[in-house]
Amino acid sequence: MIDPQEPVPITPFGPPEVLRPARLPVRSGPGRLLVLAAVFVCAACGLVYELELVALASYLTGDSVTQSSVVLSVMVFAMGIGALLAKRLRCRAAVGFGVIEAGLALVGGCSAMALYACFAWCGQSRPALVGFSLVIGVLTGAEVPLLMTLIQRVRQQDAGGAVADLFAADYVGALVGGLAFPFLLLPVLGQLTGALVTGSVNAVAGGALVLWLFRRDLTRRARRRLLAVNALVLVLLAVAVLLVAPFERAARHAVYGSAARVVVQTGVQEVVMTGGAGHGRKGSGGPLALYLDGRLEVSADNEFRYHRALVHPALAGGPHGRVVVLGGGDGLAVREVLRHRAVRSVTVVELDPGMSRLARTDPGLAALNHHALDDPRVHLVTADAFDWLRAASARCGRRCRGPYDVIVSDLPDPRATAGTKLYSQEFYGLVARLLAPDGRFAVHAGAPGERPREFWTVEATLRAAGLATVAYRSPGQGGTGTLPGADPGAAGSGDWGFILAGHRAGALDVAAPAPRRPAGVRAALRDGARALSRARIDGLPPSTLMHPRYG
Repeated sequence: MIDPQEPVPITPFGPPEVLRPARLPVRSGPGRLLVLAAVFVCAACGLVYELELVALASYLTGDSVTQSSVVLSVMVFAMGIGALLAKRLRCRAAVGFGVIEAGLALVGGCSAMALYACFAWCGQSRPALVGFSLVIGVLTGAEVPLLMTLIQRVRQQDAGGAVADLFAADYVGALVGGLAFPFLLLPVLGQLTGALVTGSVNAVAGGALVLWLFRRDLTRRARRRLLAVNALVLVLLAVAVLLVAPFERAARHAVYGSAARVVVQTGVQEVVMTGGAGHGRKGSGGPLALYLDGRLEVSADNEFRYHRALVHPALAGGPHGRVVVLGGGDGLAVREVLRHRAVRSVTVVELDPGMSRLARTDPGLAALNHHALDDPRVHLVTADAFDWLRAASARCGRRCRGPYDVIVSDLPDPRATAGTKLYSQEFYGLVARLLAPDGRFAVHAGAPGERPREFWTVEATLRAAGLATVAYRSPGQGGTGTLPGADPGAAGSGDWGFILAGHRAGALDVAAPAPRRPAGVRAALRDGARALSRARIDGLPPSTLMHPRYG
């Protein structure tokens, strides 16, 4: 007890009655270590919730920079609100901390499942993202003042020492949680189960600290109620874990419109295929559709229009013995390249080996790409396209004249953060070094009708890299076979814009004759190029690594 004859230490943590020594079942030294251990666990769980919100929001909505900014800013703001609200609970710090940890475990553990449900059945997850960030931030912010009060009640010490101990445990816990999320929870358990397991750990740590170490601070009625609340939270989280598999199946059915035939988490992305079980185009379950991270990339009903328009103008305009396809792990662009008999070698640079594996082994996708990746002329490289270009440019040397006749860019949309560098001036500068004097470079540049500034920014960036350009559209767009949820400008959509680039403007002919490309299609390409030239937006700055212009 505090001796009333002694001066009361001046602390920022509240009046003396808040800091009265706790009656612990152990000595103060081990008790203090147990409080710091709880700080460690709670900090690890809190960071997992934060990373899980960022990762799932980026997967569902795209544009990871925006999603990260929303989550982090809202959570930090909410943590300040939570810290202020916790001032009212300091007189009952133990029971307050127990209730907060139970609520945080339930909300944080179920947040991933709730976000996925909002995306699948409501079509919009951003309001839920903001709401969960706010609630989790408030609860996380309320932890620190209460833990500071509890650790001072175990053994009073100067304010600086208490703060140092508390934040040391907090920061080390955040480190462990931050490393556990990408290297343990995500690959082993997945996002939904990983979040639920994290919530269970959170509930056990918070409940054990209060119900055992500080049990004498609670009335018998409060202990029973807190025990019941924690038990209920753990039961709800356990039931949610058991329901993860059927929930994912139902959510995928809502997102993709039919039962998913293939679901693979490759380590780079989630790959989902529907339909096309018996034949690449019209097999069992309808036409094949390929989704990457929830976004439609290929629809078998109309993908041939997209890939034909991407590949043939580049190959038909001149020599095409040596070809590089950047991306294109599905083998569909390679299929069109191999229609040209003069092609001697095709280097496919694909980041995701799981995608290339499916393109070879899945009956529906392999039939659709005509087993193109098994052709002896095709050399598959697993690498980031930017890194591969930089390494190839270094091998080529300063006086390199360009070893490749054609380079085809079949890469993610430039608005995605991961794809921004693949549409930068630096990236196109590397391409220019590897392109032969009469070589051509074909780029899928998004949807000129839906996002004209983005499209013409790609064109301006190519010109800034020293390349001549011709913009053109695919003929026959519009929708037959286009699936709901398709991103305009994606391979399964109906608004496709392309740019053909090279060192010499005279080598760029989008209407050159090509295999299985009738004169009407070539005329439509020429007309589309003329129409786009009249609609061009001039004066746009190029996109660079330090100043991305997309989004």
